[in-house]
Amino acid sequence: MPSTLEPTRTQNSPITTQKVAFAALQHRHFRGFFISTMLAMMADNIEHVISYWMLFQKFQSPVLAGFAVISHWTPFLFLSVYFGGLADRHDCRRLIQIAQVMYMFVSAAWAFFFFTGSIEVWHACVLLVIHGVAGVFWTPAEQLIIHDIVGPEDLASAVRLNATSRQLGILFGPAVGGGLLLWLGPSAGLVVNALIYLPFTIWLAIVPYTGHTREGAVPRRALRWRDAFDIMREIADNRPIVTMIVLGGAASLFVGNAFQANMPEFAHDLGTGKADFAYSALLAANAAGSVFGGFVLDAKAWLPASARSAIACAILWCLTMTAFAFSKSYPLSLCLLFVAGALNLSFYSIAQTIVQLEAPMALRGRLIGLFSMSAYGLRAFSGFTVGVVGGLIGIHWSLALSSMILLAVTVALLTFASRGRRAGELG
Repeated sequence: MPSTLEPTRTQNSPITTQKVAFAALQHRHFRGFFISTMLAMMADNIEHVISYWMLFQKFQSPVLAGFAVISHWTPFLFLSVYFGGLADRHDCRRLIQIAQVMYMFVSAAWAFFFFTGSIEVWHACVLLVIHGVAGVFWTPAEQLIIHDIVGPEDLASAVRLNATSRQLGILFGPAVGGGLLLWLGPSAGLVVNALIYLPFTIWLAIVPYTGHTREGAVPRRALRWRDAFDIMREIADNRPIVTMIVLGGAASLFVGNAFQANMPEFAHDLGTGKADFAYSALLAANAAGSVFGGFVLDAKAWLPASARSAIACAILWCLTMTAFAFSKSYPLSLCLLFVAGALNLSFYSIAQTIVQLEAPMALRGRLIGLFSMSAYGLRAFSGFTVGVVGGLIGIHWSLALSSMILLAVTVALLTFASRGRRAGELG
């Protein structure tokens, strides 16, 4: 009788990737998923734009702004594996719908507090925590849903397009949020924003996929808070999974997206005449690069879903971020961030695909949660490696130093993965 820990494929076998452009979009239900996820992610970013601006106007508190970042990523660190276990055991549609209702509640609550002028710091802290928990509640269930829709053959395309859909939401969210804030005001804008979550919530009520229909029922394991440590021991011999989890975690810990919080200073140091526009354009270039990279790579199927491809993209990302850190040219900086966005999406989506395809069926949700814990939860500490250290040695040197440390870790992972591959071939 096969063990529940037997992976869906041998750990050294090649992972099949699609040869058809936009393979996942050939699935009718994935097209609905792609559009509705983009809208939900856009609503997430609209809320950030309006609520952060209003909180700044009301309290002008750097501590509260810092708490907003911490509350967004820390739930991924502590809750991802547990919520991945929930996704393994339950209907993923319902779990995502719960997350969407939490998002809608938070937007409506912001609207109420801003309309009545009764917002206090503790109100803001509670709503920020609920928003952060909703994000981690959504993530593992979402990945199981797309696996169920497209199957393993088109999963690489689905993961890449899902990441691209999220980047589209990030790209459009600030512009739409600014427009709603300007035209409707914060309260009405947030009410409208709550309604933008509805298409995804309704779509989930219509589709037949539970996250488990393709492979049937899986053996149920008890949910335990120490699952992260137990699962790490169980998959310790699976080099592709271990390599991708460490890669995602190292990238988040050393660089993450902390450089975005320091983007106003980068814009100022580039000597542009209008630092506010320069700041927005730099952020937009990074998001646009992610969208472009996702669409082009999926259309051309240039990169196989292999550990070597993910590590190669990560190495190039490190070099690109180092070049950006020392760039003195604004046009060059825009180009570097555009390229960095494409490379970042590439290696994260490949890593996510490998973890899902290599995962034992009974542990897939938990392993997705473990990857999310590593790849997103550790971003809470990148504010130290880039931001706090930047206060001591300058943000240009801190970003370059963090990127070079990550480069060294990534090269070590390449050696680790290559030895595992040679050992498998000899065996």
